[in-house]
Amino acid sequence: MAATTHLLQIALDVLLAVLVVLVGVSAARAAHDEPGVGGVVGLVGVLALAGVYVAGRAAVPWRTDDVDAPRGAWWPSGAWVTLLVVLWAGTLVVVDSALWLAFVLFFLEMHVLGPRRGPVAVAVTTALAVSGALHHGLSTIGSVVGPVLGAAVSVGVVLGLEAVVRESQARLAVIEELRRTRADLADAESDRVRAQERERLAREIHDTLAQGFSSIGLLLRAADRSMTDGDLPAARGHLAVAQEAVGENLAEARRVVRALAPPALDSANLVGALERLAARTCAESGLDVTVVVSGEARELPAPVETALLRISQSALANVVQHAHAGQARLTVTFHDDAVALDVVDDGVGFDPARAAEHHDRGPSSGGFGLVAMRSRVAELGGTLVVESAPRSPRSHEHADPREAGVGTALAVQVPLAVPGHDAAPAHDTAPAQEER
Repeated sequence: MAATTHLLQIALDVLLAVLVVLVGVSAARAAHDEPGVGGVVGLVGVLALAGVYVAGRAAVPWRTDDVDAPRGAWWPSGAWVTLLVVLWAGTLVVVDSALWLAFVLFFLEMHVLGPRRGPVAVAVTTALAVSGALHHGLSTIGSVVGPVLGAAVSVGVVLGLEAVVRESQARLAVIEELRRTRADLADAESDRVRAQERERLAREIHDTLAQGFSSIGLLLRAADRSMTDGDLPAARGHLAVAQEAVGENLAEARRVVRALAPPALDSANLVGALERLAARTCAESGLDVTVVVSGEARELPAPVETALLRISQSALANVVQHAHAGQARLTVTFHDDAVALDVVDDGVGFDPARAAEHHDRGPSSGGFGLVAMRSRVAELGGTLVVESAPRSPRSHEHADPREAGVGTALAVQVPLAVPGHDAAPAHDTAPAQEER
């Protein structure tokens, strides 16, 4: 719109300059051929009109890029146009060639006064032009048709141009709105991806590094007690196991950075990784961990194996830290279209409902374990059930807490058709939550 407005302004300036010269020459010739005040008045009038036009162009603000923006009040826009029309009408009385200037005035009035006041000014100018033509004895048809046709063309051209500009501005506004919406969606998606990545890292760190550091701490405390008791061989044994755990933790840290599959799965399937996990847990904490396989063991999709291994690590870490258990059992059951994992211990148990309330109070009130497990399982389209009940310090009258109603039993079932995954390892995206 700015370029169009600028071109129209230049066109009006050039056209007015040409017509002023022509009318001025006509007035000067009339003064020369017929001595009197008429030609002089006409020459003065057209020069005054040119001067007022130049002054107004410098002082009157023309319309902005918005075609629907206000075109200015009576002063100075209306006063400028009115003065130009008065000078033109006075010149037209004595010089008939001043009729040519009406066409420029039509465009100027529409451009400066806008689509509401402009047509009124054009109508008044048309009436004056018709009157002036009839006053100079021009043909009746030409005196009427010429100004009326010129007025209609100028009004139609300006209104049509503004309609095109208005449609273009509306289209640009829609495009800009779409651009902003797309930018907002991109920002929202970026925030979502960042949040998911933070959650994935929090869950990975909790299930690997944090549990490893906890085990190392337990081993170091055991080594300190052995050294205090003077049992150096036992202390060395604890330190050796702690050193091995440090190496595994470093491997886990590198894997988290690279976002690759767990090192335990690099050279073994899920069952082999669980057996190594059981042996390491037994060596580090003394907990008797048994791995039981039901059904025909086979290779599973990488996201399923990763999730089940992480859940097993987190569950056994909970047993070691909280259950005061003597035994735990990992049972992996292979079905045709699903795989199940059961983690059972003979510990003191806990209240799952209270654990959920504990989590609802916010992140500061607990850890990440149980609901992080639920998050992993839900991401794979599976289910997780926890059965437990708190009791006083455990007794070993019942080995199976499902039968005794004490201890804890965690049951996970995951379909082998993993939603949204192929055979490649998956990133974790669900929120991390608390330990029991």
